[in-house]
Amino acid sequence: MNSKVRKMCLAALFIALGAASSTFYIPVGAAKCFPMQHLINVMAGVILGPWYALAAAFCTSTIRVMLGTGSMLAFPGSMFGALFAGLIYQKSRKLALAFIGEVVGTGLIGALAAYPVAALILGREAALFGFIIPFGLSSLGGAVLAVILLRGMEQVKLFGQFNQEKNV
Repeated sequence: MNSKVRKMCLAALFIALGAASSTFYIPVGAAKCFPMQHLINVMAGVILGPWYALAAAFCTSTIRVMLGTGSMLAFPGSMFGALFAGLIYQKSRKLALAFIGEVVGTGLIGALAAYPVAALILGREAALFGFIIPFGLSSLGGAVLAVILLRGMEQVKLFGQFNQEKNV
């Protein structure tokens, strides 16, 4: 199968999984934490590369907003983590660094980017650093699960089937 077709199919599966699992969340302050989204971000970043992971996070966030299972905070809350996990993994080929990319991308960069979304678009009163703890906790939990799952896939030689050619 063509590499791009395979990546698009896997991205569609990640999007569907993210949308289907969006009813499971943990409320933390003003934010809803979706650890499954962060698991998907790391897996997509590692398996598909940064740009497909970013596109999958964007599509998943769009579907969640349209279904009412997510708010506009879903965009910065997922897209930065997916992109950073994919970029860092692409450069290093280390799962631990993809984990760090997700946590820093979502927990810090995405949390800071959520402030103007909350204040200007949603009209909510928010503190500049108010999303760091909820986004950080959410991304930490999902990223840990992703690394465990990807390590298991490595053990049974399943990971190599997805990651045969260099991620673009």
